[in-house]
Amino acid sequence: MVWIRWRDDPAQLGQDLAQAAHILGLPEDRLEEARTGRVSLVDAVWEHLATVKVWLIVIDNVDTPTQIRPGSELPAAYRGWLRPHRGGVLLVTSRDTTRQTWGPDADLVHLQPLADDAGAAVLLDAAPHAGTETEAEALASRLGGLPLGLNAAGTYLSVPTSRHRTFAAYQYALEAEFADLLGAEHPGAATDPETARRVVRHTWDLSLDQLHQDGYTLARPVLQLLALLEPAPVPRSLMTPELVTDATGLPATAASVDAALAGLHQYGLIHTPGIDGSGEDVPPLNQLQLHPLVRDVTAHTLTRPEPTDTWLTAIDDHLDRAVDATTSMPGRTGWPTARLLAPHLPAHLDRSTQRGFATAVNTLDDLADALNNAGAASEELLLRRHVLDAETRLLGADHPDTLASRDNLATTLNDLGEHQQAADLHRQTLTDSERILGPDHPRSLSSRNNLANARARLAEVGRRRWWQLPRRR
Repeated sequence: MVWIRWRDDPAQLGQDLAQAAHILGLPEDRLEEARTGRVSLVDAVWEHLATVKVWLIVIDNVDTPTQIRPGSELPAAYRGWLRPHRGGVLLVTSRDTTRQTWGPDADLVHLQPLADDAGAAVLLDAAPHAGTETEAEALASRLGGLPLGLNAAGTYLSVPTSRHRTFAAYQYALEAEFADLLGAEHPGAATDPETARRVVRHTWDLSLDQLHQDGYTLARPVLQLLALLEPAPVPRSLMTPELVTDATGLPATAASVDAALAGLHQYGLIHTPGIDGSGEDVPPLNQLQLHPLVRDVTAHTLTRPEPTDTWLTAIDDHLDRAVDATTSMPGRTGWPTARLLAPHLPAHLDRSTQRGFATAVNTLDDLADALNNAGAASEELLLRRHVLDAETRLLGADHPDTLASRDNLATTLNDLGEHQQAADLHRQTLTDSERILGPDHPRSLSSRNNLANARARLAEVGRRRWWQLPRRR
């Protein structure tokens, strides 16, 4: 095996591959002919490697494959330094994951995050006295199984002078000290790519810098916008040119946003669950998702309070628009998008407590109604609970809007089969409605009807259980 590190220098790569071929038996006289220009060095190297059996050459960190020479073509042309041959294996590691770059003969292997037990093993190897296997698995899960994050945490915990010495303490500290533990800058990262690759705070900057140099000028701001949303898949339809421009002030078109997302996907910074194999098999609704650690690092490295406040205001405005557009779609068309939007709306309501609260509540209620029609009771429950909690906190438990939201939550619980809990909540709401609004108020009448429905469902379940009891002999 020969290991070669790519250093953005095609000439150096040529020398390294020539040396590898020499190690694998390329005659000195043939090598001298190539060095003196009498034959092509790249052809001499690969003509020889094609005759050798069972070899492995690793070219590591090829982050700029377009610069591999000789020639001006992409590696996919197979006429430069990277060529497929059956005699051995050429293994290239890169952030670029596209078939267009590497060609039809390349076997693309996308490295996935480690499972929790494997991540725990990495942590325990680095810091064997930092806690139990269960605690290590919990920390590995929090770090999303990303080897870079696991290595950073394990290295930190292995140092006797570190403030946090256990897996549990480190995981707890991440919530308050993320910027210091995994978001800290390294003074040498700006000038040394090798250092940047080993530092969580900087490693993705290498990809973003390369994308910017390649003309994907919106890649970084688009990634930052996605990081300000919740750690859940985002419908592609939310990431519009209008959102990008309203948030960042940068000119954006449909084509430039498409290009930015394609570039981020190419470098593995975003994933498309259900489409690129990183999620479950779902209908091909276009959706975007960040690795949890990519999201956390990106969100923590934004300048505060600006541009975050401006960006969040734009996000909230466009979430309102997205829900309006989704709930206006005919039939079942908008249901898949409604389910994707649901996890992002509680934070939207929280940010709207000082301004536009009523609008945000209407947005959540409208989407919850759509989710009810779609039979997505779990997502509906998330929104109903959040609306009730927010209204109870800001408007008071006896406000008519709060009573209506309590009724909505109870109805959702009834749909989920929680009939006793639903009946208890409807009974409480009816009592409060009669006391505050009067027994003949439409809200009280509706609450009384809902309580009757919940009791009927509860009685039906009780009868079903009775008939299922085995008979005595």
